[in-house]
Amino acid sequence: MGLMRVLPFAKHLLREHVVPGTVAIDMTAGNGHDTLFLAELVGDGHVYAFDVQEEAVVATRQRLEEAGMAERVSVIHDSHHTVQTIVADETRPITAAVFNLGYLPGSDKTVTTTGETTIDALRQLQDVMAIGGVIVVVIYHGHDSGKIERDEVLAYVESLDQKQAGVLRYGFINQVNHPPFIIAIEKRA
Repeated sequence: MGLMRVLPFAKHLLREHVVPGTVAIDMTAGNGHDTLFLAELVGDGHVYAFDVQEEAVVATRQRLEEAGMAERVSVIHDSHHTVQTIVADETRPITAAVFNLGYLPGSDKTVTTTGETTIDALRQLQDVMAIGGVIVVVIYHGHDSGKIERDEVLAYVESLDQKQAGVLRYGFINQVNHPPFIIAIEKRA
């Protein structure tokens, strides 16, 4: 078996933490691929999916409806940095969250995630996640705003207290064209 590529590894981490009856959050719904993946894993649990772009919200809802999974997901047309307010009344354990930073594939490349809102969302997730839960951040940094966000997010996660969170960086370092990499944060306390 060879080394696992970044996106399969991200799914592996999520699969290890999402079990039926729990809550998972897709912080950047995009075209709905991760949202559907999480919906399949939560069973009678629930998924919250965020995106600021109407195009992404429509695509995600359509993908879920076609798969018969729409009832398991709340698709929120808002920024991921509203997560704590949205899940405030949630009583089930929140065991996983995923971000795909950057821009919506096939859309306006000037509409991107930012370090400011991503870090705000990461702070909020640390408050609402169950102990042992995981946050998977896929960082795409092959564009100008992606490089800025990468540096800001890395500085933030490197500053986290190791007693509160374990932080892993996973990615290939000898590939051209700025390959994406993963930051995984496991809540310890």
